[in-house]
Amino acid sequence: MYNMKSLKAEEFINHEEILETLEYAEKNKNNHELIDQILEKAAPKKTGRGVECAGLSHREASVLLACDDPEVIEKIYALARQIKEAFYGDRIVMFAPLYLSNYCVNQCVYCPYHLKNKEIPRKKLTQEEVKQEVIALQDMGHKRLAIEAGEDPVNNPIEYILDCIKTIYSIKHKNGAIRRVNVNIAATTVENYKKLHDAGIGTYILFQETYHKESYEKLHPAGPKHDYAYHTEAMDRAMEGGIDDVGLGVLFGLDMYKYEFAGILMHAEHLEAVHGVGPHTISVPRVKKASDIDPNVFDNSIDDDTFAKIIACIRIAVPYTGMIISTRENETCREKVMGLGISQISGGSRTSVGGYAGYTPEERPHDTEQFDVSDQRSLDEVVKWLMDLGYIPSFCTACYREGRTGDRFMALCKVGQIQNCCHPNALMTLQEYLTDYASPETRKVGEALIAREIQNVPDEKRRQRAIDYLEEIKNEGKRDFRF
Repeated sequence: MYNMKSLKAEEFINHEEILETLEYAEKNKNNHELIDQILEKAAPKKTGRGVECAGLSHREASVLLACDDPEVIEKIYALARQIKEAFYGDRIVMFAPLYLSNYCVNQCVYCPYHLKNKEIPRKKLTQEEVKQEVIALQDMGHKRLAIEAGEDPVNNPIEYILDCIKTIYSIKHKNGAIRRVNVNIAATTVENYKKLHDAGIGTYILFQETYHKESYEKLHPAGPKHDYAYHTEAMDRAMEGGIDDVGLGVLFGLDMYKYEFAGILMHAEHLEAVHGVGPHTISVPRVKKASDIDPNVFDNSIDDDTFAKIIACIRIAVPYTGMIISTRENETCREKVMGLGISQISGGSRTSVGGYAGYTPEERPHDTEQFDVSDQRSLDEVVKWLMDLGYIPSFCTACYREGRTGDRFMALCKVGQIQNCCHPNALMTLQEYLTDYASPETRKVGEALIAREIQNVPDEKRRQRAIDYLEEIKNEGKRDFRF
């Protein structure tokens, strides 16, 4: 039986409820009266506290996703853009993945790190190698990392992950510093989540891969990850362990996308109902080619137009949740979907263990890659590209470090007040990047953008303080101002 407040995976991600949802969506996909009501419900409304959005249930959002009327799809896109602008503006947060180890005891059929793959060399970074990777990332200009590791209790125990986090936070190279470490590791215990919380992590990220239990078990035939319930219930244990910010994701292409779409929204509803706060982020990766992995064996791949509609509908359904797209996607695809809801992207990414230190921006090792990187541009190229498109690349980590996480972040975001902090913070961290790392051409474009955008800070006192801080960053070598 479906129960969003249950702590049992098969009750809050209920198979029968998803099937009924998909049937309802198919039946009503051309019900224009209902669709107009759904769009009206989701539209931003001005209130005494600012701008608010009601969001949508998984069933309402599934109706929008099912609709194939071109005029309605344009309305969906327009609303997604409006919501994205209301809560995230033109800011795009930058991050990079850092692969620590590809040792893994699971046998996931879509991942090259699976236990039986003999084509790739196995590698685990030492703490000295972690340090060199972090310095290389700092020299690129990154402030936010997402660490990745396979599941292996012998080679990658929680103690190893904690040591790596401690090392990452300890490295201060020139003006570089990693200010937020997000963690993407296998489902674990409440006790271990408490340890991650105490280590000062940002977001705990765990991709469900697929919410269809039967498919999940076939795709994970052996290893700890085979346990569907333990994996699906991980976010509840993470929140019980004190982690405020959790990130959901599915790997589109493994199963039917409409099923996954309903499942991830049900998971978001469950977290909101039980813990009072939904996911901090939702990621939308697609299956890509990798060593020993051919994406063509999965017959549920989705084209770019469908992918864009999924992102727009997620943005409408969960308006306050950050959305992430990685370098799995190419430049053209990333440009198309950023305006529809994406708020975070990676740049200059390497998906190999030890993929940064010792390599130029143009070089990249392929022997331990988890997946092919479609967007292979340097961070500087991505930053300039974003600014040329009218976006503000942001390296901000202020909310996490000021304690604006979990329900505190969402309470501000839900009335649009988070932008009073985020806009000047984005500009100040962009100025840090321009001063310390950017090419002359990128710096020229960026400083012109900052000069324009700083005038859009509505509060006069805050605007003047931000202008003063920008001058101190440029001319006095000071860093890490934040509102």
